[in-house]
Amino acid sequence: MSRIATTFERLRIQGRKALIPFITAGDPEPGQTLPLMQALVAGGADIIELGVPFSDPMADGPTIQRASERALTYGTSLRIVLGMVREFRKHDAATPVVLMGYANPVEAYGAEAFARDARAAGVDGALIVDYPPEECAEFAATLKAAGLDPIFLLAPTSVEARYAQVGAMGSGYIYYVSLKGVTGSAAIDLDDVARRIPNIRDKVGLPVGVGFGIRDAASAARIASVADAVVIGSRIIEIIEQSPSGEAPARVTEFLRGVRAAMDAKGKSA
Repeated sequence: MSRIATTFERLRIQGRKALIPFITAGDPEPGQTLPLMQALVAGGADIIELGVPFSDPMADGPTIQRASERALTYGTSLRIVLGMVREFRKHDAATPVVLMGYANPVEAYGAEAFARDARAAGVDGALIVDYPPEECAEFAATLKAAGLDPIFLLAPTSVEARYAQVGAMGSGYIYYVSLKGVTGSAAIDLDDVARRIPNIRDKVGLPVGVGFGIRDAASAARIASVADAVVIGSRIIEIIEQSPSGEAPARVTEFLRGVRAAMDAKGKSA
């Protein structure tokens, strides 16, 4: 059983939901990535989504775009990101790490080499935003052969045929984009999310994490009441970019502890 599957099973037994924070590797500078990853775990992260910086993102709003720009200023490449995960694994053998990014860096690296090296570095899964299931059966198979979980996006506009494709090809969990727009967009329609999640979970057969538009403990707790996982990215990036030098890890930990506590409290009252 993969680290991701083991994590969701442990949380299911505990009656808790997964907290999945996102940061961009190399932001605000490469030396801060390891302390920030450790800060996420200290704050209660169950799985870490680590963004691979890319110059022309499609799904990222202005906040995460700025994070990528800062990271790219330092030359943060996919190979360097794998090195960061390798360093993280020297200190943490348990917390799953999912790389989130775009096809170009993977294509330049080579799919088989990426899967091999990512697995060797300690990566557990990959979510490549612009690899739709219709076009990446071979890539998904390559990841699975290397022991990695291919993770896919679903959106409010996804049709049920897409659910079936994702269920057949993906593993680990599904990332449900809660609204039409980019990361950091407007407030979530919780009623709409609550209506869709049971059907997605039933058709896909995997835990469903919800992201986009979750910015605080209250919204995280509301999502945790209907989903299997809560994904938070843009708000954490804002904390990082607004923090004085050296203070970002502590501030990120403090923020996540509040989110974690709200999610757990919601679970106990449900």
